[in-house]
Amino acid sequence: MDLKVFGEVLVTLLVIMDPPGMVPIFVAMTGTMTDRARHRAAWQAVCLALGVIVLFGVAGQSLLEYLHVDLPALQGAGGLLLIMIALELLTGKADDPTAHSTTNIALVPLGTPLLAGPGAIVATMLFVQRSSGPADYVAVYVGIVVAMLAVWLVLRYSGLVVKVLRPGGIEVLTRIAGLLLAAIAVQLIADAVFAFVDSYRAG
Repeated sequence: MDLKVFGEVLVTLLVIMDPPGMVPIFVAMTGTMTDRARHRAAWQAVCLALGVIVLFGVAGQSLLEYLHVDLPALQGAGGLLLIMIALELLTGKADDPTAHSTTNIALVPLGTPLLAGPGAIVATMLFVQRSSGPADYVAVYVGIVVAMLAVWLVLRYSGLVVKVLRPGGIEVLTRIAGLLLAAIAVQLIADAVFAFVDSYRAG
């Protein structure tokens, strides 16, 4: 296994997924859950994100070409999805514990597009394309697994934040998380628009 490639993959994915930055969003969306349900949501989100990233690493380029979908389109779709979730957090609809199931929260938006978002997908596809032998491929996929394990550990123990904040603090954090999600969504959409414009000019 190439340790240099492993280190590059690990650091890149951790920077893109930003586990500490995920904590307020995760806590805001799971604050009303029991500890067991929150742990299950963290596990499901990480497993889904791992599956999506590995899938795109193995067959991402072929899959996008088959569907005639460009990466900016995927990025824009992720941004629109995040805006919907952000509005729920900002308006208080996400405060209703019956509004979402644990599985739904784990899949969308936690698993994707927050963890397995356009940034992580593109980075993984580039690392795979740059790989030139079995050692590189092993390093890439081990790096992905270790990065997702680190994310899971952060989310798994985010319950400590819930105990400190209590319901009032979680409500405030929910609104802040909604604002952060909205900003992330706008940035994703803006990047997608600029990418389309650049592609149009180049064409």
